[in-house]
Amino acid sequence: MTTPLTPVGPSPTNEPAGLTTPTTTRRTVLKGAALAAAAAGTAGLPGLRSFDLEAAAAPAHRGVFGYGVASGDPTGDAIVLWTRATPPPETPGGPVATPGSGLGKPVRVRWELSYDQHFRHVVKRGAVSARAESDHTVKVDVRGLRPYTRYWYRFRALGETSVVGRTQTAPDEPRREHALRFALVSCSNYTGGYFTAYRALGERDDLDFVLHVGDYVYEYGNGPDRYGPADLVGKRDGIPATETVDLEGYRLRHALHKADPDLQLAHRRHPWITIFDDHEVANNAWRGGAENHTPGSEGDFLERRREAYEAYLEWMPFRLPSQHTVDHQGTRFFKRFTFGTLADLSVLETRQNRSAQVDVAPYTKGGGGFIPTSSPTVQAELADPDRHLPEPEQLRWFEKALARRGRSWHLVGNQVIFTPIRFPGAALGLPAGDYLNSDQWDGYQADQAALIEHLDAHDSGHGDAVFLTGDIHSSWAMDVPVKREAGYHSAGVEFVCPSITSDGFYELVRASAKGAPAPAVVQTTRGLTSAVAGANPWVRYLDGVGHGFVVLDVTTKRVQADFYLTPVPTTALPDPRVDPSVEPVYATSWRTLRRTRRVVAADGPVGERRDEPRQRKR
Repeated sequence: MTTPLTPVGPSPTNEPAGLTTPTTTRRTVLKGAALAAAAAGTAGLPGLRSFDLEAAAAPAHRGVFGYGVASGDPTGDAIVLWTRATPPPETPGGPVATPGSGLGKPVRVRWELSYDQHFRHVVKRGAVSARAESDHTVKVDVRGLRPYTRYWYRFRALGETSVVGRTQTAPDEPRREHALRFALVSCSNYTGGYFTAYRALGERDDLDFVLHVGDYVYEYGNGPDRYGPADLVGKRDGIPATETVDLEGYRLRHALHKADPDLQLAHRRHPWITIFDDHEVANNAWRGGAENHTPGSEGDFLERRREAYEAYLEWMPFRLPSQHTVDHQGTRFFKRFTFGTLADLSVLETRQNRSAQVDVAPYTKGGGGFIPTSSPTVQAELADPDRHLPEPEQLRWFEKALARRGRSWHLVGNQVIFTPIRFPGAALGLPAGDYLNSDQWDGYQADQAALIEHLDAHDSGHGDAVFLTGDIHSSWAMDVPVKREAGYHSAGVEFVCPSITSDGFYELVRASAKGAPAPAVVQTTRGLTSAVAGANPWVRYLDGVGHGFVVLDVTTKRVQADFYLTPVPTTALPDPRVDPSVEPVYATSWRTLRRTRRVVAADGPVGERRDEPRQRKR
């Protein structure tokens, strides 16, 4: 999300003279709503010191493997293992090879993968070199493994041994159906709060993986662009202190996150499947620029993006898919995972090649945001078939997957909301009328309509589509309407996770209603979200107060989403994000039954798994 609302440009013709309309980008999505509403101690790994201005570099001073370990992209026979191996100074008393420094000689790193955590039954081992060219990060794509099996792994170098990580391969076996349960997360702004949601995930033993659908890091600095509560200034500051615009900056920002003990715990305990969104580069990015990129003073955007992607691939347990088997533009990041006959998971990438967002002066100034839909010119631009969110080649790849038979569900890792949503102007603090977010699929209506039509055309034998989304810092459960009218029928469903820490409806209402007690802000926020849901009958659940994650449990008969949210703010604790002891707790459950393509309320959270990954006895 972006800078605070500021009046720009002339008054729209439907406004009284003298009233200006603020710019509405994704970070200010709810700021207008807030204006309208106003008018009406860290747990985790032992021995880690508290964070300070050297937080990103601190682990480099704590030994070879100070940034922990991680695993990712699990398939039925392979897993990616990750760590950073910090070399010693090249001369006695010389500088440490901190992230982004380019310092340090190569380090030979040995790795082991075992059936047991004591490494009595090692099944794979090898060695790899950690070099300055990759910021001394290493990734190993271990293949030839057993499906649906739990493993433990570790790294060794320079006489030191890393912490032990736990991982597992995917439940993907021909003609066999296993349990499938995973977490959905997004939007983890470091300066926005403590990562207690990650800690809660790390403490769970029932997840097959964590699906992160974007905004793993944010690009903002600690100056006027700082993003997050004032209570955390000096406690959780961004590294580097300025906006990230180059390779060194992006490496340091990723290192800052990997230094966090709660995030380290979640990576150490579960494999992750990830895709970036915009903030891994700059807010509201598109193929030629971004809302938060200033040409000239911040350099060439494509070079900035290239370096941001380089840092992302270095610091994440991300396996690049084959670049030759599927047509695509640029670098292929989109990919697919399968889970036997139960489901597959298509992970979409909609930033690299997307067309520029539709902007409407004075509502937006570049990079999209909330725009009115009343103008025929705007409607025509939104529906232009030559404007795309994913490139046409990726969309065809995805449609072919949706047409496949033999699986009960098609899960979709998706960066921005797919479901058509219209926001009433009053709920945004804007003039009367309908508005949409042009950075979402709503801003690319030809692609959106074609995909909804494609979903609607296939019978239930092709499997039902379930979109799994982040981005908007709030919790949603909704049907995907074929037509936005009374008596709609649905082509699929969508579950949207809250943010880990980034500002949502509640924080923006609170910022504008200065001095209002937390219970009053909560009540006002709920009134605003009710107005949005009321304008879109297919929205079955919408919460704009809590932060946390969603746990998805998949069976042949249903997909259930359990929402885990931070406690409702109170007068005593008006912002739970600033308390390092507060973790998300169970809030509500929603599900879709197979062949209904509708969301309904569930009675309670899912229980125990019906089976467990294989693991060898100690």
